[in-house]
Order: sequence, then C-alpha cells, then structure tokens
Amino acid sequence: MSDTAAPAKPTSELVRRTLAGIVMVAVALGAIWAGGIAFWLLVVIGAIVMMGEWCDLHRTSPRTKRIAQFALSVPLAVMAPASLILQVHDFFSLGLLVGAAFFVVIVTQRRDLGLGILYAGLPVLALMIVRRQDEGIVFALWALALVWMCDIGAYFAGRSIGGPKLAPRVSPNKTWAGLIGGAVAASLFGAAMHVAFGLPLRLTLATPVLAVIAQMGDLYESWLKRRAGVKDSGSIIPGHGGVMDRLDGLVPVAPLAAVLVLLPHFYR
Repeated sequence: MSDTAAPAKPTSELVRRTLAGIVMVAVALGAIWAGGIAFWLLVVIGAIVMMGEWCDLHRTSPRTKRIAQFALSVPLAVMAPASLILQVHDFFSLGLLVGAAFFVVIVTQRRDLGLGILYAGLPVLALMIVRRQDEGIVFALWALALVWMCDIGAYFAGRSIGGPKLAPRVSPNKTWAGLIGGAVAASLFGAAMHVAFGLPLRLTLATPVLAVIAQMGDLYESWLKRRAGVKDSGSIIPGHGGVMDRLDGLVPVAPLAAVLVLLPHFYR
C-alpha cells in the first residue's frame, strides 16, 4: 500500500503493475463469488506465501521457514469448508492457530515466528467466517475492497496533494493527505455498498475507522521492511512486490471486520 509522491515510473513498469493489479482483483472477486473451496484455497495460498515472506524479513534459514509454513498449514487445513461437515468449531481452529504459534516458538526458539503464524493465519480464519455468513459475498467484498479503495485513495491523495509526512522514519513517502484520502475513498465505497447492496449501517460507519487501521497495518509492514533493509517483502507479484506488500492492510482489518459482522450474534 502506498501514498507516495514518488518519481514517475517507466511506462512498461506502470503497465505491468496495472495489469497485475487487474488480475489480482479479478481473481479475488471470482473467489469471493465462488466461495467454498475456491475462496479457501486463495486465502490459504496467500497465507502460506506470506508466512514465507515473514520468515525472510526476519532472516530465518530455509529449514526454519519450512517448519513455520508446515506448522501454519495445520490450522489452515482445519479451516477448509469440508471441515464444517465434521462440525469443527471456529474456536477449535483458533486454538490450533495459537497452538501452532507456540509450537513454532518452542521448536525454533523464535518468538517473532510465532507472531508470524498469527499474522498470516488470523486473517484467513476471519475471512472464512465472514464469507460463510448468509450475506457473505457482500461482507467479504466489503472487507477486501475497503482496503483496495483505501490504497487507491491514499496513493492519489498523497501524489496530488503531498504535504506533511505521516511517519517519516518508518515510511518517508506516506503523508497525512494520503491517510485522509484513503479514509475518504473507503468511506465513499462503504456508503455505495450500503445503498447498492444493503451493507449494514454498523459496517458502513466502521469503514473509515477500518481504513485508518489498514494504513496502520501498512506502516507496520513498512517498519518490518525498513528493519530488514529491503524495499519489498518479496517479488512474486510483478510490479507489486510480495504478498505482504499487497495484504498488509488487510491483516488487521479482517479480524475486526469479522467481529463487526458477527456482532448481532453476540446479542442473541
């Protein structure tokens, strides 16, 4: 996610970045619409790759990276739609996720890798819960697209307005104008979802707050990259870097979105 006022990029790179973005959005929308195994596969693949990038940012050996990815794969497998037939409760999946984090810490003696398990795994559990609801297509689209709109709004506001830096020591190119622009763009999207698809008012009103939180997630990942001395978390996505570079804002947003979606159930 970026709201930089960066120098112009070569046309070929901009084209590649734009095409990659279109493909990513198309794949995500297709998975949201299909739901079930298709949606689970997409988010699980993203989480496994993200865990690998987390390990790279924390300078782990290939063997340690494989241990962390294999440990994460266990709770992710339990989150598969087929597990619902066996009446596997979401709290059990959450417990396995926490257990996998403890396992990795014990085996590798690396607390940062335990945190990585939760960083990559919690959004998967949250998104699976959101998509499984009766209005799951609308809710999942809202949770993902508000981050996309925030990204777009932050980029254009930061590029066209500029102004004071948001956190120059962490991410020198991000501005307060970008933060506000991202929140405004996401809010307009939330309002459009409310009018067009009946997005509940509590989710509509929470959208600008979640947009700000998405940008805090972006700043956290920027801090990780600065500490590691790298520009991108990876190179798997042409013109965009790694999976973490694209999903950093979704990591904190997805669990909060799931709580907001489930809120009415808590009062039954």
